[in-house]
Amino acid sequence: MNIHEIQALARQFLTGGLTAEQFAQQVALPTIADVGEAQLDLDRRRRCGFPEVVFAEGKTVPALEKIFRTLLEHDVDVLATRMTAEQADSLSQAFPDGVYNPIGRTFRIPWKKPALTAERGTTEPGKVAIVTAGTSDLPVAEEARETALWTGAEVSMIQDVGVAGPHRLQANLGQLRGADAVVVVAGMEGALPSVVGGHVSCPVIAVPTSVGYGASFGGLAALLGMLNSCAANVTVVNIDAGFKGGYIAGLIARNASRRRDP
Repeated sequence: MNIHEIQALARQFLTGGLTAEQFAQQVALPTIADVGEAQLDLDRRRRCGFPEVVFAEGKTVPALEKIFRTLLEHDVDVLATRMTAEQADSLSQAFPDGVYNPIGRTFRIPWKKPALTAERGTTEPGKVAIVTAGTSDLPVAEEARETALWTGAEVSMIQDVGVAGPHRLQANLGQLRGADAVVVVAGMEGALPSVVGGHVSCPVIAVPTSVGYGASFGGLAALLGMLNSCAANVTVVNIDAGFKGGYIAGLIARNASRRRDP
């Protein structure tokens, strides 16, 4: 924490925005935890809205266990992405509260203490809708869904409403129009985000997937199609980046929820 951040906290304390205990906790908060294989950023929630997320691919089970225990010790709901079933089987023994999503390859461990609800503040969570063009896009969509749930958002999933059958999307527009952010997961030509963007007034986060035949170039065709969307409310993340889509949607939903609070 730099001098400007400490001064800002001091001003909040002096004006009654922070209690003495809250001020002391913020100033004394460690920013990095050295667990050997990783340097955990413990200050990320304060800076960026949500704490650090673990990319499980390539990490050993003992390393993941140390990382998870450290995060839980610092009051963090754990989220790990790109986890194998073998990793999850071993970690479930050490963390029986952990939930593994075999489709999205995510592992979540809730930090169970009553104070956490009060700390997160809002009584009504923000709303995220996740839309898939086809069932083949489901692994990326599930990663996005688990991530958005981890952020505290209320999440609805609308599956298999690709542009080849536009009436399927029409039947679900009510759910989309009540969302603070919509994540649209699609491969092939990647046209669905533009269609969704033409029906809603919230941000649409397009997630291209590597689903498709040869000329889709492993998702590049969908990526380029989404980047060239004529719908002005569509923005795009990387190919198969369900985590990034869910994270951004969760951040938008959380901020929208805070603005609605009296």
